[in-house]
Amino acid sequence: MSHILVVEDDADIRDYLSFRLELDGHRVTTATDGLEGLSAAQAEPPDLILCDWMMPRMTGLELCLQVSDDPELGGTPVIMLTARSQEIDVERGFAAGAADYLIKPFSAVELSSRVARALRPRSR
Repeated sequence: MSHILVVEDDADIRDYLSFRLELDGHRVTTATDGLEGLSAAQAEPPDLILCDWMMPRMTGLELCLQVSDDPELGGTPVIMLTARSQEIDVERGFAAGAADYLIKPFSAVELSSRVARALRPRSR
């Protein structure tokens, strides 16, 4: 069972993501903004972080950069979940270190598939 940290300021979306990921057999913890998410990840490093881009106190993009720079968390894959669908936004997400970029709205099947792919062991 993988540990996934969901960082999302919208309670309905956060609850949906938690529910869906738990149905897929994952253990889920949540945070309501990037700053809380970074603290949660540092306290208990997850196997994967799903985060929204537009959040108060620290954006998902800033969180992604912080995770990439943290020696303990640097290998943790981050999937950006966002309504920001412009090509430049996708490029910025990947440049910040995101492993994947999922545009809202998304289907449950797409979410599960992207999470499974991000959790696959990487070949060296």
